[in-house]
Amino acid sequence: MKNPNDSYLKGRLRSLKFALKGMWLLITTEDSIKAQLFIGVLAVVAGFYFDISSTEWMLQLIITAMVLVAEASNTAVEKMADFVHPDYDKKIGFIKDIAAGSPAFAALFAVIIAAIIYVPKILELF
Repeated sequence: MKNPNDSYLKGRLRSLKFALKGMWLLITTEDSIKAQLFIGVLAVVAGFYFDISSTEWMLQLIITAMVLVAEASNTAVEKMADFVHPDYDKKIGFIKDIAAGSPAFAALFAVIIAAIIYVPKILELF
């Protein structure tokens, strides 16, 4: 909760603390985030190995961030839905399925971008 006595800078630092805590919670508790981070690390290793261009690095980092943000948002929606209605409910299930579609879209486009970047480089090896 916002403290009315906080200065602007103190409020921003408090917000940063909460954001970093949220990132840590995601990394340490959510398997989907762990998996996506692992894939992101593999993409970074591949980027160095294949010496991708600055533009390719930007695209790769943007899509990796997009996947992580979508996974985090999906997790938040699922946790909120489970909190509000812990028992199975068809409407809550529908909402959670839609939320799960967000990281699925992001991952699909991540695979497409990875293919555009890496397939030609892999084919050059043969």
